[in-house]
Amino acid sequence: MSINLKNLVSVLEAKWIGAEAAIFIDHISIDSRSLQNGSQTLFFALSGVNNDAHLYISELIDKGVQNFVVQYIPENCEGKANFLVVKNTLNALQHFAAYYRHLFDFPIIGLTGSNGKTIVKEWLNFLLSPDYNIIRSPKSYNSQVGVPLSVIAINEKHNLGIFEAGISTVNEMDKLEKIIKPTIGVLTNIGTAHDEGFLNLVQKIDEKLLLFKDCPVIIYQKNETVDSCMSQFAAEYMLHPRKLFSWSFRDQTADVFILKKENRNDKTRIEYQYKNEIFDLEIPFQDSASIENAISCLLVLLHFEYDSATIQNRMQMLYPVEMRLEVKNGINNCSIIDDSYSSDFQSLKIALDFLESQKKNASKTVILSDIFQSGFSNEELYSKVAQLISDNKINHVIGIGSTISSFADKFSNCITFQNTAEFIAHFESLNFANETILIKGARSFQFEEIVTLLEEKTHETILEINLDSISHNLNFFKSKLANDVKIMVMVKAFGYGNGGLEIAKLLEHHKVDYLGVAFADEGISLKNGGIKLPIMVLNPESTSFPSIIQYQLEPEIYSVKGLNAFLKIAREKNLKDFPIHIKLDTGMHRLGFEENTLTELIETLKGNTTVKVQSVLSHLATSDDMNHYDFVISQIKLFEKLSSKLISELNINPIRHILNTSGISNFPDAQFNMVRLGIGLYGVSNDPAEQKYLENVGTLKSIISQVRTIPAGDSVGYGRRFMAEKPTKIATIPIGYADGISRLWGNEVGYVVIKNQKASIVGSVCMDMLMVNVTEIDCKEGDSVIIFGESPTVTEIANALKTIPYEILTSISQRVKRVFFR
Repeated sequence: MSINLKNLVSVLEAKWIGAEAAIFIDHISIDSRSLQNGSQTLFFALSGVNNDAHLYISELIDKGVQNFVVQYIPENCEGKANFLVVKNTLNALQHFAAYYRHLFDFPIIGLTGSNGKTIVKEWLNFLLSPDYNIIRSPKSYNSQVGVPLSVIAINEKHNLGIFEAGISTVNEMDKLEKIIKPTIGVLTNIGTAHDEGFLNLVQKIDEKLLLFKDCPVIIYQKNETVDSCMSQFAAEYMLHPRKLFSWSFRDQTADVFILKKENRNDKTRIEYQYKNEIFDLEIPFQDSASIENAISCLLVLLHFEYDSATIQNRMQMLYPVEMRLEVKNGINNCSIIDDSYSSDFQSLKIALDFLESQKKNASKTVILSDIFQSGFSNEELYSKVAQLISDNKINHVIGIGSTISSFADKFSNCITFQNTAEFIAHFESLNFANETILIKGARSFQFEEIVTLLEEKTHETILEINLDSISHNLNFFKSKLANDVKIMVMVKAFGYGNGGLEIAKLLEHHKVDYLGVAFADEGISLKNGGIKLPIMVLNPESTSFPSIIQYQLEPEIYSVKGLNAFLKIAREKNLKDFPIHIKLDTGMHRLGFEENTLTELIETLKGNTTVKVQSVLSHLATSDDMNHYDFVISQIKLFEKLSSKLISELNINPIRHILNTSGISNFPDAQFNMVRLGIGLYGVSNDPAEQKYLENVGTLKSIISQVRTIPAGDSVGYGRRFMAEKPTKIATIPIGYADGISRLWGNEVGYVVIKNQKASIVGSVCMDMLMVNVTEIDCKEGDSVIIFGESPTVTEIANALKTIPYEILTSISQRVKRVFFR
């Protein structure tokens, strides 16, 4: 990309304010945190309910960015850069992408549907890549922002595009259609995702079909509802000639009729009829979703007129698609970012941004295979990759593959290997330690073997943490806040059992204002991990005050005794204006200054320059129970009264905060200057109406260690608490109460999920194992087991055990490996 910025004035309907000289841009950005921003970047300052990128323009100018698309020019920035001023920066980004798309003329496959878009996209890329130079959406970039960013990555060497479009309500697809302009449309499975955004199924299908209104070919699965929508759509958008290319399991009038599908040895044989001939193929999957996705791919290949032998040969090599970046603990205090199944230039940019946001150690290493499908010559490609590596301040590069090895001189501090086997042979001599390592390779390089070598060895039970869900939940609660209200996020108790440091890094990336921990050692751990955000310690012990000062933590002070103890140490260290937080007791009666101690507190602080009252806070006792509405209101009023007295008597202007997660939702008028978000970040709400808007964050998973069938009359587990009434198939799972599973969840009270079916826990939960009844489930040793997540939820477990979700989450032992992914 090399575009004259002045040419975009009319495209974006913008007002130009800046230099008169010709200016060329070669990079588009919407993320102020990216290290890839530079002098030839055009930065679109997106503004929404949760954030306003205009706030970071001054900082970007200091870093060398000179060109911006904005809705307004921030104070003190005029004259310091070039500005294209528009009414709406998101619309401008979409208009730019549509303009850029029309600079290229080659086939574009557009994908939409409820399920399967990303899988079909990745499989089509695999199936067609031997014959085309393909540009495709990275990961699942299919939103109002993701689609334009995907299309902007096209270059003149590409000759086929594959882009997916996702919508959640009406009036969204029209914008994406203008950007993608597909020449071949694929409608994947229509399911229940985002049902709340549409009146009914027909409205959802009608909206999705708008992606294809100027599309000469549409591929879809025939059924009564889709056919009805398709007929009306074809009549309304009279593009001629238009080819409707359909398939079906039941309707013999479909262009491709599936005659038979047979499962055998973890594979499926499909027999299909096309143009009055019968063909067959085999795919390495048995589940219905994969079969449907594979058939969608089949129709694309048939449209491209591939012969049956090529189709069979390629489709039998389809593979499970890994759509996420995972963060794992590694050997020798390393942190591993696993992106070992893809290697293309666009996804490398995304992975490097993720590396920066999740780096655990100062030293950053990238293990990179040969890169395919770039559209550039090798010389140009590896020059760009080397520049990208340099911009992201990567300390070490390990290249694996013959092509990247031949361009090793373009990288600083780079060693190369011809293949993965050679790397593994030299693994011990590489001495990986105290570094964050991005592992990114094309599937053919089998980098999963490298991940296995570098991973910290733990048992097979893991807690998967979805960082995207945390971001979603954070933004959900931020959307409830007034513009000037700060947000503190609680990461105490190991991030409510989810992992403190990794979540803190994500929150720092999202620029929250404060982190909250319970004890000093939690804050020290975060500071040692590189967290720079201010951290408040809610329950500091006086013995921890020296460490709090040393690590620049900020203590909550809740008693005169504690205040005097801290002041004594502060004076000894000659501190000035060290931040402290004053806790008021307004009715919780746990910790805090009561009204009758306020005078002594004020007298102690008056004229004191050693410390500074950074905030004044209190804690609501019943914000989650509207039956106690009046009590909460009395707490809020008392907090207003006491904090106002402090402010007046001490002539200070501190942050004030009283709302916790449920308070944010139930008492919005009491936001003061800051709120404290806790359990809501992790996807839990006591309000069913609110719960449906939150995303599940943690999924506790294990595997089946052994399967056996016991006869009637035999028992299972300690105390023989389960007696088989008939022959019963029992699976043993390597997780128990030492991992955090309550014994009360055993004895057929609780269940796990295997192959999307409930398996009742039988007998007592053991220290390291539990047993489940899988008589009605077709499963085997090594199969995955869900302990909690989408089902059962932690709330469901908590209700059954007459406790709260907090206890379920925080009980998960730290011996359970946490795996973080996006």
